[in-house]
Amino acid sequence: MYKKILVPVDGSAASNRGLAEALKLAQAVGAQVRIVHAVNELIMDSGYAAVTYHDDVIQSLRETGRKTLEQARDAAQAQGLKVETELVETLGGRAADVIIDQVKQWSADLIVMGTHGRRGVRRLVMGSDAELVLRMSPVPVLLVRESEEK
Repeated sequence: MYKKILVPVDGSAASNRGLAEALKLAQAVGAQVRIVHAVNELIMDSGYAAVTYHDDVIQSLRETGRKTLEQARDAAQAQGLKVETELVETLGGRAADVIIDQVKQWSADLIVMGTHGRRGVRRLVMGSDAELVLRMSPVPVLLVRESEEK
């Protein structure tokens, strides 16, 4: 069965549902959990903003990422699970690429992640990290929807 479960989180309701499902599964099978959060430093083009402002925003993103990981770690430890966290900083690129790199580096055998469940034009406009992970992953992926379709 699964021994190493990778869980990407971003603090959204969708990722929180994915985390909750991953923790239930890890507890049931006795798996280790690695929770990852990516900070993309190129989300802003510093050519249009003062360098100080840009640095403040990046620092804020890092701090939010650390808090998100801390909350996720606390939830896992409260259930008695062995957990690692990783804040990954990247210069550009997609979250899906960071997730797949983490799978390979840590030798995970399952990814569990939340998805917003967007379809149609909303998916085309907003993109889907979950779909990219699903397409690129060398291991099984469990996608957990944010909520029921309305």
